[in-house]
Amino acid sequence: MRESDKVRSSQQGKARLKQAYKDARLTQEKLAQHARVSVDTVKRLLGTKDCPHGVERWAVRNICNVLKIKPTDIVDKKDWEPQQQLPPEFEQLIQDKTHLFCGRQFVFKAIEDFFSNTTHGYFTVIGDAGMGKSAIAAKYVLDNPDAICFFNSRAEGMNRPELFLRKIRQQLITRYQLSDAQDADLSALLAKVREKLSAGERLVIVVDALDEVDQEGSGNLLYLPTILPDGVYFILTRRPYNQNEKRLRLSPSTPSKELDLREKSKQSNQDVKEYIWQLLNHNNYKQGLSQWINQQRALSNQEFVEQIAVKSENNFMYLRCVLPAIADGFYNDKPLNELPVGLQGYYENHWQLMGMTTKPLPRAKIKIVYVMCALRSAASRKIIANYSKQDEFTVQEVLDGWQQFLQKQESYRPPRYRFYHESFRDFLHRQDIVQAAGVMLPNIITEIADNMTEGLEL
Repeated sequence: MRESDKVRSSQQGKARLKQAYKDARLTQEKLAQHARVSVDTVKRLLGTKDCPHGVERWAVRNICNVLKIKPTDIVDKKDWEPQQQLPPEFEQLIQDKTHLFCGRQFVFKAIEDFFSNTTHGYFTVIGDAGMGKSAIAAKYVLDNPDAICFFNSRAEGMNRPELFLRKIRQQLITRYQLSDAQDADLSALLAKVREKLSAGERLVIVVDALDEVDQEGSGNLLYLPTILPDGVYFILTRRPYNQNEKRLRLSPSTPSKELDLREKSKQSNQDVKEYIWQLLNHNNYKQGLSQWINQQRALSNQEFVEQIAVKSENNFMYLRCVLPAIADGFYNDKPLNELPVGLQGYYENHWQLMGMTTKPLPRAKIKIVYVMCALRSAASRKIIANYSKQDEFTVQEVLDGWQQFLQKQESYRPPRYRFYHESFRDFLHRQDIVQAAGVMLPNIITEIADNMTEGLEL
């Protein structure tokens, strides 16, 4: 829904609004003034003035911001949050990234503060691999149905400027019924949208993983505009960068702000602990985690949370991997002090536990892992076997051993698999790991290319 769309207050909402402005010691006139709406708008929501067509959503949101209540306190939830239509190419990713999401309120507050204090601009969330940047982006899109989005993915080849423009253009044309926009560039599209925005309405475009963009030249990544119209905001996420890699030159008149998750260790640590507690009480993990904790010497749940939080180094990808592994019994023979530390430590530990460093090296399994890493999209077990020139039984052993690293796409028949996170690909390309594994990455890439020319499909 757009902010200019109209909604009506529920019967309970009328009473809640009346009580809220009284609790805030405001008159209807003062409330209207602070919320930048008319007194008639307040009266329509209170039910003391006829409201045949409803009140614009932005006006309800402004009033709620003043009173520190939620829009759904005034408007029935089914009317305020209709069924959301996520872009189909990103729907599975958004659902996956927001599964068991918790915390990060300090990030969303900073975003809202930036929007409230500027007329347009860029807000960038920065953080190391696994710190939850993509989950933050996905959660914002899920909670804000009006947002437009694009999730860069180097692994799936979804990271080129022309593809970004095409996907954003499709969403904007559909959302705002734009005409003569099929060939418009991004700046022209935003100018057309600006004409459609009503007072107080925003267009927010969420772009995840700017660091994964594949683009030649030295211009702005994805050719993001240096100047934005009023009411237009971008939320960007990216890994830490040096100035040569920033590639986001903006006009001095374009506001911008960065939030570096590495500098918010206290807030992130609180969110990490909340996530651990959530899994400790989750039906899918509670029993397995409790059994492992009980095997440790006099370890309480509180101590478990505190110590796992330290080992995680505030990395949610670490928690997403390690906690289910503990619950599944993977670390039954490991005491707490032998659990891996940090995401890279977890990858190294799992690499060893899977026998990838034993002598003689399990070259067939190593090749399968690296072939899956080199493939640019999800592939079935049979296709992985064909590209790696290994049998399907060995491929299945690898899939079973590395399942917590994999995304299984069951909408395909047979299912397809791909590595879940770009940071694991980074690990596999580390020089020490490559040398120890005895692989020749250029040879593997050449083999895959040769197989493609022979007609093998993904």
